[in-house]
Amino acid sequence: MSDDPARDLTWPEFERVDMRVGRIVAVDDFPEARRPAWKLRVDFGERIGERRSSAQITNYAKDELLGRLVIGVVNFPPKQIGPVMSECLVLGTYTAERLVLLLNPEPDAQPGDQVG
Repeated sequence: MSDDPARDLTWPEFERVDMRVGRIVAVDDFPEARRPAWKLRVDFGERIGERRSSAQITNYAKDELLGRLVIGVVNFPPKQIGPVMSECLVLGTYTAERLVLLLNPEPDAQPGDQVG
């Protein structure tokens, strides 16, 4: 629990967050971004399909990202980020240097699997 009860998340609120396994199927340059970023296309399986995202994860090379399994939130409303309409949020942790380390599902996870 936080020190501020107004910030505590209720269980029903958490249950509304739809986190899924996805596979990065395209990584493109994003030279228009204010901070270095990639434009990603992530396949979340047959039911959800592919979603676009802008991700500040340039500590990963393109070839490290392509084909990689990730965890993403798929039920945020689309958000305009420069010329990109971001349709999902790829999740990671931050290092002390503010680099993002992507969350990794187990190797047998499949695109579309729900995190819970």
